Amino acid sequence: MGLEEKKCTACAKGQEPLKGNVLNEYMQKINEWQLMDQCKIEKTFTFSNFAKALAFTNKIGELAEQEKHHPDIYLAWGKVKVSLWTHKIDGLSENDFILAAKIDQISIQ
Repeated sequence: MGLEEKKCTACAKGQEPLKGNVLNEYMQKINEWQLMDQCKIEKTFTFSNFAKALAFTNKIGELAEQEKHHPDIYLAWGKVKVSLWTHKIDGLSENDFILAAKIDQISIQ
């Protein structure tokens, strides 16, 4: 099953963030996201105007509500930067990669 087919699930108390080889394996499953300080992933999407960037931001918002996993989103003219990490564990979980894969999927629609 691909990441985009999975659903985000609540993290268990005391769950450890992804690290090492496991983290590297997840990074290879997503397209052009950048690993930041081993605890966050980010990607910038570009658009031809503000309206398209805003529409994409709204799609991300709807997806985040469905998945109950919310990214930080920076919207500017012609670009949207998305940052993902799991606040509850102060690092990366599978949920971040699921949402990244789903965001990539809606970026091409």
